[in-house]
Amino acid sequence: MALPIAGLIIGVLIGISFPITVPVEYAKFLSVALLASLDSVFGGLRAGSEEKFDNTIFITGFFTNALLAAGLVYIGDRLGIDLYYVALLAFGLRIFQNLAIIRRYFLKK
Repeated sequence: MALPIAGLIIGVLIGISFPITVPVEYAKFLSVALLASLDSVFGGLRAGSEEKFDNTIFITGFFTNALLAAGLVYIGDRLGIDLYYVALLAFGLRIFQNLAIIRRYFLKK
């Protein structure tokens, strides 16, 4: 359980220390893909705490969620509809649900 959290912290620190600028045209895509990836990470942490973690499911879910979310944003952008709000809401909700379940697990333990 400590390894994924350490990887997340190291990734955030590396991201903060390197000043990379994302063009405005790609900001929607990156924000939704990042949130989808974080959803997969917290889902993996939840599965790990419940001792149901499967590496294949995690890896495929990680990339599938990110690609699907970016695809939704692209389709919405082409149609002139802001579909990225839907993806942000859905993935944000799932992240908070997973965090609540992880928190309850550790409080009961």
